[in-house]
Amino acid sequence: MALDEIITLAYGSGGKKTSELIDEIIVPSFNNPELSKLSDGALLNSENKIVFSTDSFVINPYFFPGGDIGKLSVCGTVNDLCMCGGVPKYLSLSFIIEEGFLLTDLIKIVESIKETAAECGVKIVTGDTKVVEKGKGDGIYINTSGVGFLRHEGLGEDKIETGDVVIVTGTMGDHGISVMAARNNLISGSELVSDCRTLHRLSEEMARFKGDVKVMRDPTRGGLATTLNEFVERNSLTIELEEELIPIKATVANACEILGLDPLYSANEGKFVAIVSENRALEIVEALKKFPEGCDAAIIGRVTSKYPGKVVIKTYLGGTRILSKLTGAQLPRIC
Repeated sequence: MALDEIITLAYGSGGKKTSELIDEIIVPSFNNPELSKLSDGALLNSENKIVFSTDSFVINPYFFPGGDIGKLSVCGTVNDLCMCGGVPKYLSLSFIIEEGFLLTDLIKIVESIKETAAECGVKIVTGDTKVVEKGKGDGIYINTSGVGFLRHEGLGEDKIETGDVVIVTGTMGDHGISVMAARNNLISGSELVSDCRTLHRLSEEMARFKGDVKVMRDPTRGGLATTLNEFVERNSLTIELEEELIPIKATVANACEILGLDPLYSANEGKFVAIVSENRALEIVEALKKFPEGCDAAIIGRVTSKYPGKVVIKTYLGGTRILSKLTGAQLPRIC
């Protein structure tokens, strides 16, 4: 598919346009075995089995219900390392700050970074700070890179088989819709709160089920639907979901209805979706439910071969529809 002549917001949505940009420009330019896996992080070929990831955060607003850009920057990179089976250890921290940014806000953001990193035993070990002219930086941007060590080997989309089960660790769409509501006070008096948190404890628990956990991914940009499409788009498998089994908060569902959005395309920043063996699925879900951050874990579907390369969902009304990757930019600037 031909790329557009200019970059639009859709290219940062995590959906089809993002995939086109990566597949047609980025990967061919830097192609290597580590990059070609297109995981959230890279497993580096070393004796110490190092896991490496990087991410940039440009969220608007940078303070939102349930977190801020500082907390998000730690959670985002730590979670990417966890989804690769890593134990996060070290982070770099780089700021791009716009002239005129309030020092009190920067102090709050730095304190949030400090607290979140301490919670998961991660050290900030290097970084950089740049200040740009007023009007050139939209407040503050943060880049973090993370290094950890592999704990959970053998994860990958190539491990998925028919009969496997799809699980999520909690309610879907919380982060994206809460940020969208906070932006310009679209829904006043809302109880919507981001699920922004680290997943280090849940990923550690998943490591107990080595061999039965096939792949894990946190559904950030593009939400659950886009993430699941990434699991099957390059093979002949199908993911079939049951709409009534997918946990979604009533407040999220109601807000999406008001805004004309689909919660299955709304981001999470404190949940993950995993494909696991059918014979251990219930045991895994019960293990996750022992943690506060996994209390709403649920089985939501399974892997078949009925519609090769597709994600489909059985609706409340009994019909079936295809869930494709996100097209366009449903929720700009949510991470």
